[in-house]
Amino acid sequence: MTRPETTIPDASTPASRLVMKFGGTSMGDLERIRRAARIVAAEVKSGKQVAVVVSAMAGKTNELVAWTDGAGPAAQGLPLSDDEYDVVVASGEQVTAGLLALTLRNMGHNARSWMGWQIPIITDDAHGRARIEDVPGEVLGAAMDLGEIAVIPGFQGVTAGGRITTLGRGGSDTSAVAVAAALECPCDIYTDVDGVYTTDPRIEKKATKLNRVSYEEMLEMASLGAKVLQTRSVELAMAKQVPVRVLSSFVEPDENGNLPVGAGTLICDEEDIVEKRIVSGVTVSRDEARITLLGLADRTDAPADVFTRLAEANVNVDMIVQSQARTAGGVNLTFTTGRRDAVRAEELMTAAKDEIKFEEIRVDADVAKVSVIGVGMRSHAGVAQTMFRALADKGVKFQAISTSEIKISVLIEDAYAELAVRALHSAYGLDAL
Repeated sequence: MTRPETTIPDASTPASRLVMKFGGTSMGDLERIRRAARIVAAEVKSGKQVAVVVSAMAGKTNELVAWTDGAGPAAQGLPLSDDEYDVVVASGEQVTAGLLALTLRNMGHNARSWMGWQIPIITDDAHGRARIEDVPGEVLGAAMDLGEIAVIPGFQGVTAGGRITTLGRGGSDTSAVAVAAALECPCDIYTDVDGVYTTDPRIEKKATKLNRVSYEEMLEMASLGAKVLQTRSVELAMAKQVPVRVLSSFVEPDENGNLPVGAGTLICDEEDIVEKRIVSGVTVSRDEARITLLGLADRTDAPADVFTRLAEANVNVDMIVQSQARTAGGVNLTFTTGRRDAVRAEELMTAAKDEIKFEEIRVDADVAKVSVIGVGMRSHAGVAQTMFRALADKGVKFQAISTSEIKISVLIEDAYAELAVRALHSAYGLDAL
């Protein structure tokens, strides 16, 4: 994929090409598909050449996954066949791509659907979680140059051997950014929110919409519980310098067929943000579990043994804390992972207990990870002190800590998650934005 221009387009001088992505809620039924078509038509009217990436209708992928579970290895005692899983679950996006193309045609526009294998979106062969390797944009770009609206099913690609693959849940965001990188243009992602907020408005009513967020901040937010964008899509946007704007799919063009100017949140390079905030947002992730190995042998290679086994099983680990055990010659090793991964991790550790040499394993899923994120942390002292003081004032105890240059995360009891979010949102002055 070639590197697109990094200049952020001005709304008054639209870029010649634009990739638009509509999520499952935006594709939820025929009326919502018609609304999406009107939004696409408005961009075409403004002079843009448009490619549209679509998700399956809300809930459809879950239904398709359930079908594969019922027909697959667990039900029949057969060996795993992820390539056929991909054939089934990729069909949801194919339906919405065809429906949106039909709707645009009925409105008088030149539109057609492009399946992942027709572009092609080339991936590796890790079925169910494939990674994009290349998106040759020449053929698609040539069709757009002739005035065609290209409608592309997200979430899917094709291996070098011609087999359909899927990119993992939320993969349509990644599809859209990859296509935008190939076409060297910006990407607008339409979803059920009107931008990126300082925190979840359902938790804190004083949350405010951010006009601009850096790639690094958005990457941390996405990986730490914010559901606006899929993590891999942000990674790709940052690597390829694709400007991404998050917008509401519930907007309607005005009577002249024009969309609001300056709406949504722009995800861009840090250098394109004039005023950098110390903290831009507070996130919470409840998909967390804490695993503790009690009485782990106090060997220098013991943690390496544990985490090598977890890595080989594709279990992602986040926070890690080691403390002295009560019993002589042992330590307690605590780490966090997603709740789904925790089941696999527990089974793996239990099966290897005699080899790893620990006394007991404990798993606690009643935890949450609360994080503060901001590029301004690099140049300001006292960010951690503010966080821990705000939590202490509310009587919230933390069980583990992890940090990076632009974020601090703490693990706390799940019951205190919303209280902690509101306290931190206020402590960093985000209420006043």
